[in-house]
Amino acid sequence: MTNFSLDQLTAFIVQAKAATYAGNGAHSPACRTASHDLRFRAGAFSYLDSYFGGADFIGEEVVYEDDRPVWAMNYYGRLLEPAILSAEQAGQAIKASLSALYQQVRFLGGFEHATPWGVYNDTNQGGTDSFTGQEWITRDGVRAYELVYHGGLIKD
Repeated sequence: MTNFSLDQLTAFIVQAKAATYAGNGAHSPACRTASHDLRFRAGAFSYLDSYFGGADFIGEEVVYEDDRPVWAMNYYGRLLEPAILSAEQAGQAIKASLSALYQQVRFLGGFEHATPWGVYNDTNQGGTDSFTGQEWITRDGVRAYELVYHGGLIKD
């Protein structure tokens, strides 16, 4: 049984995402060998984003309510054209774009954002409770980066 609404969970997810990767939050000690971990806590909710890699990467975000997992998202991203978009440039484009998206108090797709490093796009199906989606960056008309993600509520 949960003690929160989907609106409360969504607001926390946006707050946590904005404070961690997109907000250049401090890394926490790795919870798995060679993982990069970012943590956030507010009230009864806590958040962990744990990923591996850099230019090509895979990870998982988990939200806990009172230390019980209630929501998660998996993702895999990769550079498609490293000759026209570096990992650093992709990261800058993603952070700028996600920050703009989070200002709308949401984290799911239907979003396009022009950056100096290319045009960021995000599209998805579903809502906070169950979703799949994809983000990508095009530069000079070429898709240079892409990421796929999926997730939703965790129920016992």
